[in-house]
Amino acid sequence: MALMRQQLSTFKAEFFKALAHPLRISILDALREGELTVNEISQRFDVEPANASQQLAVLRNKNIVAARKEGSSVFYAVSDATLFKLLDVAKEIFNNQLIGVRGMLEEMQEKPPARTRRR
Repeated sequence: MALMRQQLSTFKAEFFKALAHPLRISILDALREGELTVNEISQRFDVEPANASQQLAVLRNKNIVAARKEGSSVFYAVSDATLFKLLDVAKEIFNNQLIGVRGMLEEMQEKPPARTRRR
């Protein structure tokens, strides 16, 4: 049982490492609309095709995206659409944190600044 928990924790850590790059997250969000080629990803995000390929390789190595070859083109798609739920939850957490920070800032603006006493 402990071994299984350790394996699951390791899987999760490696999975999140693969997601830990802004371009990779952007690519995954773009793949919500369907398959894309390296060139389409490169153009959409204004990056070199080599950079797009490198990021896709990281995702492919963790089975987060799958590649399908058609003629001379390789099309990439998300391997498991459940991933989009994870990205949506991450966005929700981000929004909740922004709301919290905004509330703190509003509170700070409502309170008059503390005066310091002169001695």
